[in-house]
Amino acid sequence: MAKDVIMPALGMAQETGTLIQWLKKPGDTITKGEPLMEIETDKATVEIEAPASGTLSSITAQAGDVIPVGQRIALILAPGESESSATPLSTPQPVSTASTSSKPQTFSATPVAARLAAEHNLDITKIKTNGGQVRKEDVLAYIEERGKKKDLFSSRVLASPKAKRLAKENNIDLSTIKGTGPEGAILFSNIQSLLSTSPITNNQLPTSKMWRTMADRLTQAWTTIPHFYLMREVNASRLITWREKIQKNSAEKITFTDLLVKLTAVALRKYPRLNASWINENIVLNQDVNIGLAVAVDDGLLVPVIHHADEMNLTQLASSRSGIVTRAKSNKLTLDDLSGGTFTISNLGMYGVDAFNA
Repeated sequence: MAKDVIMPALGMAQETGTLIQWLKKPGDTITKGEPLMEIETDKATVEIEAPASGTLSSITAQAGDVIPVGQRIALILAPGESESSATPLSTPQPVSTASTSSKPQTFSATPVAARLAAEHNLDITKIKTNGGQVRKEDVLAYIEERGKKKDLFSSRVLASPKAKRLAKENNIDLSTIKGTGPEGAILFSNIQSLLSTSPITNNQLPTSKMWRTMADRLTQAWTTIPHFYLMREVNASRLITWREKIQKNSAEKITFTDLLVKLTAVALRKYPRLNASWINENIVLNQDVNIGLAVAVDDGLLVPVIHHADEMNLTQLASSRSGIVTRAKSNKLTLDDLSGGTFTISNLGMYGVDAFNA
């Protein structure tokens, strides 16, 4: 039976997601768990894994489309299954994307082929194809026949998806930037360098979508959630001794954050009401102890999650913490990394901070 591929939710407040790119093309055989597509929310860009094994089919969303959470955008066909036997797939209605023609389409084209045709003002219905779907190779052949192949490579600006997003957020013309990537491609670091050296007008600093989301969420939290604080100074000499003792028997580097996660996880399991959520005017006790760690990244702040932290020993916690922090800083977090948190720890002690409120 065919398996739906939907736009997933990375958080309770998320309503839409932006499709950055497909990592597989229609007709590809895929295995459950391998990367299928890359999506972006207001907090992070993540790779989404295939929900089943089979053949990718019926892709209706293109790169750049902003799609409501839960909407079906493709199918994974089981062995021996055909598109005609699967449930009809409706075309997703992007929330906001580049303008598209309202004329009904009577042809099929891959997202890459459609973008190439649009970039060069080509009528894609006139492009001949050997199969039932216009592909990138068909568009290139058509352009070459018309003597436009040279224009294809001279007019397109090569840039990574992350660089394009940062440039768009700051109204930067990519054609004015010299990239340092392969074949002159513009990288995220090139845009960052430009922003860091650009003169500041009216004392305004450029902000990313993530920073704006953080500001909105913090404002909402301060105005809708009651806050109270408890502070107590403790002698941490036993904590220091504990870390030194554990480190001698562990191949993983044990940090004070790891110790705090361990102690917090044990406390949450012992006092489950502290591991609860306020949902629809009810206190809901969370069965799992999943601790989020606040991690600063170039674009703002992410909170990847250590799942079942109460069931791990310190070496396992250290390995998990190292993995999610590394993935956060390299923009490689998965859907699972950002889901299911029940408690968050922010540790600024390594910077000499005695206490802070957030």
